[in-house]
Amino acid sequence: MWELQSASFWRAIFAEFFATLFYVFFGLGASLRWGPGPLHVLQVALAFGLVLATLVQAVGHISGAHVNPAVTFAFLVGSQMSLLRAFSYMAAQLLGAVVGAAMLYSVTPPAVRGNLALNTLHPGVSVGQATTVEILLTLQFVLCILATYDERRNGRLGSVALAVGFSLTLGHLFGMYYTGAGMNPARSFAPAILTRNFTNHWVYWVGPIIGGGLGSLLYDFLLFPRPKSVSERLSVLKGTRPRDANAQPEGTGEPVELKTQAL
Repeated sequence: MWELQSASFWRAIFAEFFATLFYVFFGLGASLRWGPGPLHVLQVALAFGLVLATLVQAVGHISGAHVNPAVTFAFLVGSQMSLLRAFSYMAAQLLGAVVGAAMLYSVTPPAVRGNLALNTLHPGVSVGQATTVEILLTLQFVLCILATYDERRNGRLGSVALAVGFSLTLGHLFGMYYTGAGMNPARSFAPAILTRNFTNHWVYWVGPIIGGGLGSLLYDFLLFPRPKSVSERLSVLKGTRPRDANAQPEGTGEPVELKTQAL
């Protein structure tokens, strides 16, 4: 529980709250219909991708800029952060998402609010198909995050922020036709709370969480295994304090050196 006494821990929690608030505010805001005609998928996809890239650049060195319970779950499965930090991140993300959606609701004319860009299944898409799509969308997204954030990579190319943003954009370009492209339980939860519409809402939790977990297992145990013993992984999960007080705690999920150099 030493993390509770660390100022950097609480800064990271606030960063996740703050970042998710803005992610939902700008992402959902760009998804609202202000006039007749179909919603432009490219507009929505780019809006979500750009706001995430901006937030990775802004708070990536503080919290890792997860901004997504599925991403945090992936880091937890890979034993890259403690249970305490993971659940604190998720709570901050959900709260930030709801506050962001509430802010959007308050500044948007009633005629435009609609369902606040609530994720819904496309007619003809079954819940099984939708869950599978959400799993695959989140899987590719988490793989991109784990690979670009990986402090073990040598000769890193390009920008972490842009890589993550483009991965999210890709997911939206495909997934919006099927499920509205949830890929983030907090993003799906916020409009559901405000509109009190939880029809098939479980799809937007089960799919991304499974996708995030599978992405972590695939990357950390098969594609690029981390040489950690069981005791080392348990130590990270329990949040054991590092011996070197000046070292970056292994359970943060936020490789600081990588972000400082590559963003």
